[in-house]
Amino acid sequence: MRLSLAGLILGIATVVSALSATGNKLLVITEDAAEKGKYSQFLADIEKRGFLISHHTPKDASLALFEHGVPAYDHLLLLPTKAKSLGQALTPNLIVEFVNAGSNVLLALSATVGVPVAVNNLLSELDITLSTEKNSVVIDHFQHDVKSAAEEHDVLVLNLPDFSGKKIQNFFTGKAGAGGYIALPRAVGQVLGNESPLLQSVVKAPSTSYIRNPNEDAEGEEPFATGAQVSLVTSFQARNSARFTVLGSAEALEDKWFDAKLEVQLPGKGQKSVTPENKLFAQQVAAWTFKEAGVLKVGEIRHYLNEGAQKGLDNASGVPSVEVNPEIYRIKNDVHYEIELSEWSNGRWAPFIVPAGDALQLEFSMLSPFHRLDLIKQADTASSSIYAVDFKLPDQHGIFNFFVEYRRPFYTVVEEKNTVSVRHFAHDEWPRSYVISGAWPWIGGIWVTIAGWILFVALWLYSKPASGRKNLKRS
Repeated sequence: MRLSLAGLILGIATVVSALSATGNKLLVITEDAAEKGKYSQFLADIEKRGFLISHHTPKDASLALFEHGVPAYDHLLLLPTKAKSLGQALTPNLIVEFVNAGSNVLLALSATVGVPVAVNNLLSELDITLSTEKNSVVIDHFQHDVKSAAEEHDVLVLNLPDFSGKKIQNFFTGKAGAGGYIALPRAVGQVLGNESPLLQSVVKAPSTSYIRNPNEDAEGEEPFATGAQVSLVTSFQARNSARFTVLGSAEALEDKWFDAKLEVQLPGKGQKSVTPENKLFAQQVAAWTFKEAGVLKVGEIRHYLNEGAQKGLDNASGVPSVEVNPEIYRIKNDVHYEIELSEWSNGRWAPFIVPAGDALQLEFSMLSPFHRLDLIKQADTASSSIYAVDFKLPDQHGIFNFFVEYRRPFYTVVEEKNTVSVRHFAHDEWPRSYVISGAWPWIGGIWVTIAGWILFVALWLYSKPASGRKNLKRS
């Protein structure tokens, strides 16, 4: 009995410990139960990673994103449906509230099924625009699968994302790195707004591609968007670090494309047989969306005086005499600042390493920064890295902030602000005049004046006065 109870507890712990940093409850929306079979490998892999999957259709009466005012699920996976709307439980406003509450969404589109009006309205909230034609598809007459799309040219074969030139951390490299391929059959192209810093294209369409409606004659018709204007996989990270990913090709998640053999006509290289890395790419897209990767956490923040007896201390938290995180400093104090950062990796918190060519910076600011300094990695613990810097406070009193902000594509936002007061010198803290070399001529002048006065008084007192006039009588 005890063994079976221990096994039950161990089993529950194993299920609960998902690889996501924010939770393991996943809601999957499909058209009907038969649709789940198309994505069996993809869903099985998610379940294997510790997620508790709830399957529903948009018409389920029991479906609800919220329970008692809080999200009932940590993540939402929306697969294509033929209905014009997603039902009362999945309206665009409710999904936006779901994201605002900190939950994550993976939305897969399909040009074969078409895009519901409700999805169009939802994406417009994120500054993502789709073609007004429901079945518009991305076409490429050069980079397509010759076997499965010999006439339609709507099965795109593209390289895996490569952000090396932009110095962006790449969470979608696949097995072979940037040299691998993925197949995106019948993809729905997205056009991203220029104003939102929260949007990032993961996979862009090639320069030879364009969006068109396959049900109409394309001759003489102006394409909705062409080339790099078209995003095929788009990531959106809200200000609360909730994530929303739009995958333009739901077919890319199907089992048949995980094991497919493709023949692609590459520009300037002729025809080539390739094996797409759709399975690994799908895992990586889902892992990023469901916060299994790219999640940062701030641990302890410490700042203290770095002068006198406590100058050069590596760890002031263990020294009772050192006041850590004081509320007030004095101008021109030497100060030490350090911050602990962790990254969620493989189901646990690990030390965060700033990518090469990038920098983590500290601002010491009032209305504008007085200092902007690179934080240098000082040490590692089992679950975090400690970044630190020493500097001298400015010759300006007032209310200042220690401010660390780290915003990078595909990473959650780090924004930490600690407010302190900086006072001027007290009356007994100013350096004595005899210490200041520039004051020596004035001090010398004072002593010369004093010496001259004493000498004058001495001469006056000890000098014999002149004899007075004698009274002369007139004869």
